[in-house]
Amino acid sequence: MLTILGFAMIATFLVLIMMKKMSPIAALVLIPALFCVFVGKGAKLGDYVIEGVTSLAPTAAMLMFAIVYFGVMIDVGLFDPIVRGILKFAKADPMRIVVGTAILAAIVSLDGDGSTTFMITVSAMYPLYKRLKMSLVVMTGVAAMANGVMNTLPWGGPTARAATALKLDASEIFVPMIPALLVGLLGVFVLSYFLGLRERKRLGVLTLDEVLDEEQAGGKAEVKAEAKVEEKETETVLVGAGSAAGSGSGASGAGKATGGAGSGADAEDDEEERFTVLDPNRATLRPKLYWFNALVTATLLTAMIMEWLPIPVLFLLGAALVLTVNFPHIPDQKARLAAHADNVLNVSGMVFAAAVFTGVLQGTGMVDHMARWMVDVIPEGMGPHMALVTGLLSLPLTYFMSNDGFYFGVLPVLAEAGAAHGVSPLEMARASLVGQPLHMSSPLVPAVYVLVGMAKVEFGDHTRFVVKWAALTCLVILGAGMLFGII
Repeated sequence: MLTILGFAMIATFLVLIMMKKMSPIAALVLIPALFCVFVGKGAKLGDYVIEGVTSLAPTAAMLMFAIVYFGVMIDVGLFDPIVRGILKFAKADPMRIVVGTAILAAIVSLDGDGSTTFMITVSAMYPLYKRLKMSLVVMTGVAAMANGVMNTLPWGGPTARAATALKLDASEIFVPMIPALLVGLLGVFVLSYFLGLRERKRLGVLTLDEVLDEEQAGGKAEVKAEAKVEEKETETVLVGAGSAAGSGSGASGAGKATGGAGSGADAEDDEEERFTVLDPNRATLRPKLYWFNALVTATLLTAMIMEWLPIPVLFLLGAALVLTVNFPHIPDQKARLAAHADNVLNVSGMVFAAAVFTGVLQGTGMVDHMARWMVDVIPEGMGPHMALVTGLLSLPLTYFMSNDGFYFGVLPVLAEAGAAHGVSPLEMARASLVGQPLHMSSPLVPAVYVLVGMAKVEFGDHTRFVVKWAALTCLVILGAGMLFGII
């Protein structure tokens, strides 16, 4: 009975948010509360919620201060060189922009934290997608899949959990998986290429001049008003199209007049300057403190990887330090906190709402019954192929439950069944990593709410778009693992 109710609760949640009948935060709270009553354990709802909140409180704290920290780093210009590099590659070509999104997300994912990756990627790419009227769900989908593949890094979480659960060495699990994971990452880049071609076909092949001229035709007053709103909300404003176009036309005219050998390069530099996403003249820039901020960020990421302190503590200390040094005046600090308050509130609220969902799933025993049912339905003849079975099961199981629930609750049972048929725990552990590209878009992953929140995308829209492509990426990794003899 608990198995049926568990699957019914998850299905009800997904259907309602995908059909936009409820907001994610309301669904995360009300649906599990209702099913808790159905189970007959309504009297213990408070205990389940408190347990869930207690377990996720460190995650909420980490997200709150991480948003503040990286928000400030974006404000002061730490990531401007990375953004300029991506924009120089992408220009105004939708295909290049989508591929650039995947590359940026994969690079930033090296720190092992999904929330950090999504904050940096969305902050860099969102204005560009908006300006070219590109699909924002393409951005969130590509970023989530690239991060999902990179989430298998030993310091990303799943690999460490699998190693702990099966008492293995994390490097023995991860290193042999690298070829299959590289194939999966290549698959994300190829998919990004085709999604970009689809966007290019929908929007046409644009040039920077066409984009800027189109904005001018819409009226300078409207553009300026939109820029002011953008500055107030995100502090990552677009450079005014009117002044940019004016300076650009003068430069291009001069280039035509001179006809010199360097005119082409001058035009390219001028074009790049005109299509700037992060305002190079914003008041929050701190160019004199660039290397200080870079050193603090590198130290913070190193400390996170080396586990010198708990991650929430690291971001709390880091946020306090960079706020104090970059904005020594109290009113300026308050202004920075206020600028990022919306994201902090949305994400932390979603995490605590998810605590209700996970608390009820675990407290009522639904997760345990669902896991045992999944193991029991595996045919006896599939025993020698338990690694393949584990890889396939990792897709739905890591989507419908937390990594902790899967790796500590389900994987040991699957590994025991595999051992009875001669399948090594290492193969089982590697196969268990296959579902991570899909897992990163699970409604139980706090980081995904950072992604959709900052991108201003409905969670249901993101889910409808990404599930099929993320599942395909998982299957590519699984196929590559079997082809290379890793799984």
